[in-house]
Amino acid sequence: MIKGIKRASALALFTLMMLSALLPLAACHGSKGLPEFEVPESFDTSRQYEITFWAKNDTNITQVNIYKKAIADFEALYPNIKVNLRLYTDYGKIYNDVITNISTGTTPNVCISYPDHIATYLTGKNIVVPLDGLYTDPEYGLGGSELLFDSPRIDEVVPQYIDECAIGGVHYALPFMRSTEACYINKDLVEKLGYEIPEVLTWDFVWEVSDAAMEKDADGNFLVNGQKVMIPFIYKSTDNMMIQMLRQTGGGYSTEDGEILIFNDKTKELLYSIAEHVKKGSFSTFKISSYPGNFLNAGQCIFAIDSTAGATWMGTDANHHDIAADKIIRFETVVKPIPQFDTDDPMMISQGPSVCVFNKKDPQEVMASWLFAQFLLTNDVQIAYSQTEGYIPVTTKARESGEYLEYLSLKGADNDLHYSVKIEAAELLINNIGNTFITPVFNGSASLRDAAGTLIENVTKSVRRKETVDETYMQKLFSDVNSLYRLDQRSSEGVGRKTLGRLPGTSVALLAALAGAWVLIGTAFVFTKVKKKRKKS
Repeated sequence: MIKGIKRASALALFTLMMLSALLPLAACHGSKGLPEFEVPESFDTSRQYEITFWAKNDTNITQVNIYKKAIADFEALYPNIKVNLRLYTDYGKIYNDVITNISTGTTPNVCISYPDHIATYLTGKNIVVPLDGLYTDPEYGLGGSELLFDSPRIDEVVPQYIDECAIGGVHYALPFMRSTEACYINKDLVEKLGYEIPEVLTWDFVWEVSDAAMEKDADGNFLVNGQKVMIPFIYKSTDNMMIQMLRQTGGGYSTEDGEILIFNDKTKELLYSIAEHVKKGSFSTFKISSYPGNFLNAGQCIFAIDSTAGATWMGTDANHHDIAADKIIRFETVVKPIPQFDTDDPMMISQGPSVCVFNKKDPQEVMASWLFAQFLLTNDVQIAYSQTEGYIPVTTKARESGEYLEYLSLKGADNDLHYSVKIEAAELLINNIGNTFITPVFNGSASLRDAAGTLIENVTKSVRRKETVDETYMQKLFSDVNSLYRLDQRSSEGVGRKTLGRLPGTSVALLAALAGAWVLIGTAFVFTKVKKKRKKS
């Protein structure tokens, strides 16, 4: 026993020495980081620069070609700046790679990202460039006099979208594209069930029609479509579903400074309601049943909720689909905003990619990055990219241009560039910008978003497994999800959590290990003292 304690003490002391040596290295990105970026007096065009641009596309070759053309056009204007494009098919992969590269000091120069992700990047000191000074720089800022391209002025970027790029009162990104969610509806099946689609969708209407669609004939076929398969209501993003339901009903989600409020009675009430419809088989999710557009286009879904950026996958004549052509059913597609609890006060989420610029030791390299990021707001890029899906440009300069207005006016002229469902999805957002909202952004807000979706996913899975969803279940669900995403650490630490939250995970882990080492040494010391006393007595 004594030898074991001695070994533990020696090991703890060795661990303490090693960790003490490593801690400054682990903490350097959080405590020291890079020098604070200061806008240079001018951009040095005599030098050569090579920058990297990490972007996301939906395996859409048209989007890829738009990026490539934007780079070629930019390099023609600035032959001293070479832009290397790296493409991802998922925002989560970009996020993970950025986090990894922060620790090695090899972040990209410009990156497509979301504010929730940028908030986590900010745990490293001076990692992301604050853009307020660059926004307004008279020579190289938005609409600056020394730019070699027609950049929009700050007042030509939709103010709401600029505000969405602020974290803690500081702007760390430029908006790139914006979308919201839409409900894509099989009008034929709604009317076959004896209903008419209202001007404003309500949750009650969607649930009622979905439940009515579950009736079968003697052979087990669904009466509404004559098929063996029917999932009337499928939601692609359950995190958005929960977030929007809470916002519409006044339920708590989080405060602006990061206090977690989601584990409340309103959340519980919404989950009980969802569970009732899952029991009837009338509701499912993308993660459980697969992509809603595939079911919609096969006549096996009535209400498919997805981003307006997914509009080209929806409807009989959609240009993209993952099912065989002979499985597609002809029907009239209606595009509506998501269901509402209060039709007089509609609310829907604003989402879409933004562009952040990463800090480097050389301010001139940062300037080269800023020029390219800003180039993505030019009309040619904004209009071309928005036409690939149901996105809308983030600048009034592009949105009010003759080219973009003509594009909208040709809705339905063909099933490619002017596919009616795609343009209707874009018009939906244009007509509802004042009804959109964003969630608070802070270090940990990305985890809270994941937790919101997990609540719905877990309840749906449990009901399908015939588990009892009651008060005991809800208490355990809240506790499990709270712990899974470490939200309990944020909500229980109060103001102190902000200081801890600014440290990189490696530093926190090392500090915890240091504490453990000291505990072992203390235990060994106490045991030795007790042993000596016993010998004397």
